[in-house]
Parts: sequence; structure tokens; C-alpha cells
Amino acid sequence: MPFLLLIYSSAWAKVDPPNYDFSLDKLDTFMPGKSLEDIQKSYPDKKLKMTHGAYKTYQFSVEHIRYKFPIFVQTKAGVVTDFFARLPAYFLHDIFHQSLINRYGDQDVYKKVEDQAYYLWKNEKGLKHIYYGACSITCFPVHYAVESTKDKHTGDYQTVFERMEKTKRP
Repeated sequence: MPFLLLIYSSAWAKVDPPNYDFSLDKLDTFMPGKSLEDIQKSYPDKKLKMTHGAYKTYQFSVEHIRYKFPIFVQTKAGVVTDFFARLPAYFLHDIFHQSLINRYGDQDVYKKVEDQAYYLWKNEKGLKHIYYGACSITCFPVHYAVESTKDKHTGDYQTVFERMEKTKRP
């Protein structure tokens, strides 16, 4: 009888997804227009990953008890132009996507190709939010990027994502 009681009591246990306590507020520090100096106050460990003309790309890590993921931040003259976050595959797509909808409203563009989806928000604050999600057995976020649309970058400007796509692997 005690064995049955143990099985029954664990069936009602609450199980939270790994990103239940993640907030988009954690990414506010990296938004375009913020200074590299301000980012380093909260995230002192940075690694210079690329330099291209006046643009420098740094890697930071966002850490919590349940997750750790890299964020690549591109700067010009110490000011963020855009960032790219490679989100953990164990985050749940539904929760992350809903948090974007809650904050920015419905996406402006949605495209689905096979088991991957592309979402785009054109924010009135001069920011473009790009989110990719994918599905296999479950759905999960792939990456999230934010770019400035109000600043007219000239010459050799490319987003972090565009630069990473063109970087050759050894």
C-alpha cells in the first residue's frame, strides 16, 4: 500500500520547463543603442570574436541556475548596433514565442519552411526583432536577434548574423 501512495503522490508533482523563469528583460542590457560599458557592468566577461572595420563583435554569456547561452553583440564606437542570441534547445518555443507576443504584439511577418519558422517584428522604437524556431519531437527556439532600423549604417555594415553566416570554418 505505501508503494501505491508514493506513485500516486508523484503523479501530481509540478514540472516546470527549463525556461519558466527566463525573462526577456535579461536581454534589455544588449539592445541596440546601449553602451558596451553598461553591458560590462552586468556581464564583465567578454570575448572579442570579430573585428571588421569600425565594428567589433563580442561574446557574452547569459547564465542562470537552469541555463547558459551565448549572446554575440556587435558594436561601433562602443555602442551596440545589433545582437544575436543562440538560445538553448531545451527552452520551449511556445513559452518564448508567447513572451515575444506579450511584449511586442503579433509578429509582422511569419514564414514556415518544413519544420522551421521565421518570425519578424518591426518595432515602432526603431528595432527589428527576428526569431527562429524549429520542431522535431518538440518545438524549441533556435535564435533571437535584434537590429536597429533607425540608424543608417553605411559602408561595410552587416549584422552579427550576416557576418557569422559568411565566416568560414577552419
